[in-house]
Amino acid sequence: MIKFEVPSSLSIEDAKKRVEALLAYWHRKYGVKSSWTGEKAVMSGRAMGVSIDGKLEVLATKVSGEAADPGMLLRGQATKYLTRKFGEYLDPKKTLEQLLKGED
Repeated sequence: MIKFEVPSSLSIEDAKKRVEALLAYWHRKYGVKSSWTGEKAVMSGRAMGVSIDGKLEVLATKVSGEAADPGMLLRGQATKYLTRKFGEYLDPKKTLEQLLKGED
């Protein structure tokens, strides 16, 4: 498993809405499925031949999680991608509407 943590200065409610938006984007783009229990989500699917099975939790100061390790060759890229996408969606300088518009 690869682990990731992205700091968040947003409220748990706002951070969760943004993570839900990111997971919805992954669902539309790659068919990744997700389900929530409280502040925790489980995701599963494949993107570009790589398994995106994992779990995450929205906490007061961060979003943390782990996903299936895609192997040594793709591990660094996968970690960077997850950190970058979650960081983008948790950026308080961007509104949720701006993020949703940027998906197109």
